[in-house]
Amino acid sequence: MTPVQTLSAAQIKEVIFACLKQIAPEADLESLSPDVNVREALDIDSFDYLNFMIALDAELGVAIPEADYGQLATLNDIVRYISARLA
Repeated sequence: MTPVQTLSAAQIKEVIFACLKQIAPEADLESLSPDVNVREALDIDSFDYLNFMIALDAELGVAIPEADYGQLATLNDIVRYISARLA
């Protein structure tokens, strides 16, 4: 998929939630605080987190190098990272 250039933070969050639902279908994502560690809050292991990153790339067309995964701990971190690469 080619990158989508005009997504708001809310739209990016929707895509993030859709991707997380594939990994953690039982999670209550609406109650997920934007400043908590997503992996810890949802009990996501490293393999599932990798699948989450791959799903974000597939949905948004934003390549996320493994070296950047450490920057993407919270929902806010992920939204900021993707927003900066779609701009």
